[in-house]
Amino acid sequence: MRLRNITGSREAIGESRFVVHEPEQYPGKWRELFGNENPLCAEIGMGKGRFLMEMAKQHPSVNFIGIEKYSSVLLRAIQKMEELEQSGQAPANIKFIRMDAEDITKVFGEGELDRIYLNFSDPWPKERHAKRRLPSGQFLARYDRILKKDGELEFKTDNQELFDFAVGELEGAGWKARELTRDLHADERLCEGNVMTEYEERFSKMGNPICKYIIYR
Repeated sequence: MRLRNITGSREAIGESRFVVHEPEQYPGKWRELFGNENPLCAEIGMGKGRFLMEMAKQHPSVNFIGIEKYSSVLLRAIQKMEELEQSGQAPANIKFIRMDAEDITKVFGEGELDRIYLNFSDPWPKERHAKRRLPSGQFLARYDRILKKDGELEFKTDNQELFDFAVGELEGAGWKARELTRDLHADERLCEGNVMTEYEERFSKMGNPICKYIIYR
């Protein structure tokens, strides 16, 4: 379970220059904030930021935005960035937002994102909470608004039931799978260049196969 309560976490986030504090001011203006016209990608539910930071390092000509709901988790990512900054290795192409993913259409303009990443999202296992799942049809409708027409969404999880649900949501929401695997690490082609999250490394070591799809409209 993710850490959710660390004293002073909200204050530390409020003072961090790595965090965009009023993201609702930037729909359609994110490239202005980064100061370039590079592609813009977002990870929703970024956790402690390992995936995002490695992606930013590997792709310096892409801008990355990490979205995290829980202050205590985002604080860990900020601390990592501060450590990297001290050694002169902090990537300049990352910004963080603390927010609930349900509000994502309030902070990005229509067709503003080039790619969206969902990594090991909360499965919300109870059926009455299905609409809260990040790969649900309700969220796919939100992504459809903020993702450019030829943009793609990548989703990884070790939760087979969540993945079955996610795949089942695609057709009704008007999305198609460009790539789909239920054992990413056994697929040499799809695994090439794969950047692992903290959860992915942990679950794969436990022998859990990692599911992944890349979808488009």
